[in-house]
Amino acid sequence: MENEKYPTLQQLSSIEKMIIKEQVTEQIRTVYDPEIPVNIYELGLVYNVEVSDTGLVDVTMTLTSPACPAAQVIPVEVKQKTETVKGVSETNVNIVWEPRWETSMMSEEARLTLGM
Repeated sequence: MENEKYPTLQQLSSIEKMIIKEQVTEQIRTVYDPEIPVNIYELGLVYNVEVSDTGLVDVTMTLTSPACPAAQVIPVEVKQKTETVKGVSETNVNIVWEPRWETSMMSEEARLTLGM
């Protein structure tokens, strides 16, 4: 039985993968650490987004610290929002601690927002 969101498991072209990656990135930009008024992408918490030929998305990211109070919430939200993108079959969110996050990884926009 065909699923409307994923009618077939066909191979995505490089252009389709690029479009999906851009749309996934836009979705990730809507995820915020509840304690910081800047999205996690601009904070520099997202290290990599990869889209496979079958629409599997791997997001490699970190958190501001291992003791981050939102550690259970942010990865789930990233997965949920990423999977709303047409063409995404599944998302794996991989939390890594190397390289360790530091404020120098923030975008200029994030630094301005936070008054740095």
